[in-house]
Amino acid sequence: MSGHSHWSTIRRKKEANDSKRGAIFTKVAREIVIAARDGGGDTDTNIRLRMILDKARSMRMPKDNIERAIKRGTGEDKEGAEIIEAMYEGYGPHGVAMIIDVVTDNRNRTVAALRHALTRLGGNMGDPGSVAWQFERKGVIHVPASVDFDELFEAALEAGADDLLEGGGEDEHEVYTNPSDLHAVSEELKGAGIPVSSVEMVMVPKNEIALDIKNSVQVLKLIDNLEELDDVRRVYSNLEVTDEAVAAFEAAM
Repeated sequence: MSGHSHWSTIRRKKEANDSKRGAIFTKVAREIVIAARDGGGDTDTNIRLRMILDKARSMRMPKDNIERAIKRGTGEDKEGAEIIEAMYEGYGPHGVAMIIDVVTDNRNRTVAALRHALTRLGGNMGDPGSVAWQFERKGVIHVPASVDFDELFEAALEAGADDLLEGGGEDEHEVYTNPSDLHAVSEELKGAGIPVSSVEMVMVPKNEIALDIKNSVQVLKLIDNLEELDDVRRVYSNLEVTDEAVAAFEAAM
């Protein structure tokens, strides 16, 4: 799974790109709106909002943008269309299963954009339930790769983590948990002196499909194109993402 970690690094680099930052801020603002709407604007009681605000601040999102999004979520600011979360299912080239996580204020626009991107690059939309059974929801905690992995391993197991993925180079270590345990494990790690870069909920494939490098790059290109769409938050797939495939994709960019 080291390629998955490498792909996450590519995503973070793109998010840090100044030319992309405005679009990323729009996506994060929508997440803040939903979190504040569902759980209120108090980060002491709204753990989800606290996690998203940590992400927003790490990306140097302007304070005014953050406060405006919170007010929109709590109803203090009633401007703008309703924002919804949705998961769409589909297939990429070579039968790779995909779950596309979106945050949108216009479902029809989003579906049309997804359908166009998928069909243009060899994929297709799937019916509800056709793909979701191949994935399970997990919490993931990102820890800087500079942290000694053996030390992290011990602390994570003690905190109740399910699994760990060792990062290398610029990649981060990833600590996986049950969704309900994410906050508790994160706080336990912090209490043990382990720095935490970010926390999030993800969809993890139960089994992965192995493809050759050429076909893997074709799938990664589709994932990249989907994640460039304004309404798409994240794309999950059951592709076995190897370091070689990611390197080939980077070389072709």
